[in-house]
Amino acid sequence: MILPATATDLTRRLAEEQSHSRLPSLAAGVVRDGELVWSAARGTIDGRETGRDADEHTQYRMGSITKTFVAVAIMRLRDEGKLDLADPVERHIPETTIGDVTIAQLLSHAAGVQAETDGPWWERTEGGPWRSLVNHLGRPLIAGRQFHYSNLGFGVLGELLTRLRGASWSHVVADELLEPLGMDRTTKRPVAPHAHGLAVHPFADVLLAEPEYDGGAMAPAGQLWSTVHDLARWAAFLGGRTGDLLAADTLAEMCRPLVVVDVPGAPWTGAHGLGVQLWNVDGRRFVGHGGSMPGFLAEVRVHIQTGDGVVVLTNATSGLSRGFATDLLDAYVCAEPRPPSVWRAGKVPASVFELVGHWYWGSTTFELRAMDDGWLRLAPASGAGRASRFRPDGRDRWIGLDGYYSGELLVAIRRPDGTVSHLDLASFRFTRTPYDPDADVPGGVDRSGWH
Repeated sequence: MILPATATDLTRRLAEEQSHSRLPSLAAGVVRDGELVWSAARGTIDGRETGRDADEHTQYRMGSITKTFVAVAIMRLRDEGKLDLADPVERHIPETTIGDVTIAQLLSHAAGVQAETDGPWWERTEGGPWRSLVNHLGRPLIAGRQFHYSNLGFGVLGELLTRLRGASWSHVVADELLEPLGMDRTTKRPVAPHAHGLAVHPFADVLLAEPEYDGGAMAPAGQLWSTVHDLARWAAFLGGRTGDLLAADTLAEMCRPLVVVDVPGAPWTGAHGLGVQLWNVDGRRFVGHGGSMPGFLAEVRVHIQTGDGVVVLTNATSGLSRGFATDLLDAYVCAEPRPPSVWRAGKVPASVFELVGHWYWGSTTFELRAMDDGWLRLAPASGAGRASRFRPDGRDRWIGLDGYYSGELLVAIRRPDGTVSHLDLASFRFTRTPYDPDADVPGGVDRSGWH
């Protein structure tokens, strides 16, 4: 539950944003522990004084947030062994001109595929079938060399999903994700009550209706409609509450920054993972996606470490203040900081317990700590430097999960009597004392010792 004073403050902030930014309607919600703890809306769905008031169940077009659903469906295929992220497009869709680019490059906007189609502005015109889209693909512009956002690339991923599942991308998303998550107000086309897409004149308080069509083969880039109530469940999903729909390791893989959004002359604060946007705000990492279609703006943003999230939806082509979603979430977190988790004793196998404590790489002190179920965390005692977590991979073996040692093998080397001599990690030797002469230190240890 949210404190009344916090709810009042958040509702005031939403009202100020709707009024000052001249938005026909604005709806938002905050998520904690997988639940929608606060939501509010202001304005009417058609922008008229006599229109229906917006609320947390009002549908808005989510735009590119659609891409996150397509991406999760693709990753489920990967986890089932039906594709590899390194697969070139031509392995599954042979008739394109971008056959050399990989699925991972398409997901992370690193394929160099052009941003939009060569035809009419697809967001404002009725979309055609795949056979019409494939003629607009062209050749990759800058494949694999830098970030280049591509709506067209997600049209290709939607076709990939359709071919490998034998059903349209939207049916796959509905069957595999929306229905299990109870997101019954998330649909491909608008279902009443829904907001009307509107543009607000920059110099007069008047409105213009924006067109809305089925995007056809481009629909996977931004077709879906949803509500604050439904997208709160998606925020909880991106925050780690994936249930049996997606492995935790797969979600973590999606949330790693792969391609930086580089703006010359400015420090980078944004990146893309596998189908998701990532933000680095003062050292805090967020995952989610923004959305923009004619008449609509949207954002889902979740703090990766805590799972606290925010959803913002409006029916205006432009005007929403940059950073409003983050500011709203920050206001909530500052008013009601998350209490630390309750400490409880865990399970530590005896073979792990004997390894904990100080280890030395050369003259640098490291600490090896036991985590639950035999996992380990190795980090410099100073707190700065190469730190990684490791999961068990057999007797006396662990696999690095993150940091410098991601994917590398940590092995406890034992003496003939069964005691541990040293740790071997990617050819580095960690010993119980600095340069232990009794351990197998590469290059040997000077016989004269310390002096």
